[in-house]
Amino acid sequence: MVERGTYIPRELAAKVRSLASTYPAISVTGPRQSGKSTMLRHEFPAYDYVNLEDPDTRAFADNDPRGFLAAHPGPAIFDEVQRVPSLFSYLQGEVDTDGTPGRFVLSGSQSFLLAERISQTLAGRVGVLNLLPLSRRELAGASMEPDVIEWIWRGGYPREYADGIDPQDFFPSYRQTYVDRDIRGEEGVAKIAEFETFLTVCASRAGELLDMTSVARAVGVSVNTIKSWISILESSFVAFRLRPHHNNFEKRLVKSPKLYFWDTGLVCDLLGIESPAELRAYRKYGNVFENAVVAEIGKRAYSVGRTPRWSFWRDSNGNEVDLLLERGIDVDVALEVKSTSTFSPDSAGGLTKFADDVARIGRKRCVLAYNGTDRVTSGGIRFSPIDDLDHAIELARAGAQGWE
Repeated sequence: MVERGTYIPRELAAKVRSLASTYPAISVTGPRQSGKSTMLRHEFPAYDYVNLEDPDTRAFADNDPRGFLAAHPGPAIFDEVQRVPSLFSYLQGEVDTDGTPGRFVLSGSQSFLLAERISQTLAGRVGVLNLLPLSRRELAGASMEPDVIEWIWRGGYPREYADGIDPQDFFPSYRQTYVDRDIRGEEGVAKIAEFETFLTVCASRAGELLDMTSVARAVGVSVNTIKSWISILESSFVAFRLRPHHNNFEKRLVKSPKLYFWDTGLVCDLLGIESPAELRAYRKYGNVFENAVVAEIGKRAYSVGRTPRWSFWRDSNGNEVDLLLERGIDVDVALEVKSTSTFSPDSAGGLTKFADDVARIGRKRCVLAYNGTDRVTSGGIRFSPIDDLDHAIELARAGAQGWE
């Protein structure tokens, strides 16, 4: 049994320590409850920890920022720092006067507000990182990973695993806090009932092309409102858009993207799916499985301080590849995701079409991720259990012939 409050090591920690040795300030943002405070307090135990969520502390920082910084000259962690926007200008003066690396660590849940203030006052002085919910690889590193379907159903919020909280207890509280504090409080959204409906509609369309007109019709608000709310989901690291692949970068921006969530546990909660068995029987289970794998790969990019370079491909005949990993202007690896547990060469049709006729990258650079256990190379394409994805992608990038 896991001891309550167990710290689950985060892959981003190495990058946090690296930037703290270079920049006078670093910021770590991400969705609410992704483990930012826990990670930072674990990695910097000697730092003065200051939580600006506390009303008295926030009032001190807001009313007397110079006095506040004199009381906490660093090294210090300022948590929920976006609560005191006026503090950023004074922080700029502090780091300009004393640029000791790692002097201040800033943390917050609202990436848009935090990024806006950083760009205005601390640009060039702060290293910016994003911490997402736990990846399956991080859970495996802590020997906490459940079987695949339960993992997709539970998601990756650390408190579920570290504190043994049932997802059916965690997510209703999470959603209420997110809507009340972030959406109503920080973003000023007035149509809360409609926003909650919007969340559920988006969850029902995870892994699908994003049709904002259709979503607007289902929610009962304007298309412009949906555009604004999608941006909020992205800025708060709840969801993200995956753009279609096209050699013309301008066309990528105007063609319909696909919508995914960073945590499939939240998707299941929004859809009212109460168990792994219900998830397996859900008619769009394949979409949720695909969402989990795509988000997992994105988390691994963010864990080393990189923004994913990725897209998907779909042609007019319905041929599709779920994920293209890019390097420069070229496709590095083509990845298809299938929820089946049974190996079937016929499931690689989209990859074959793309590799041979469209990109001409060769089948050796293609991976089909599925929920089976056999590592197979068929027709030149590598079939990979999802827990072997790192190895499969590494081999594909090297252009290896088959499994090694």
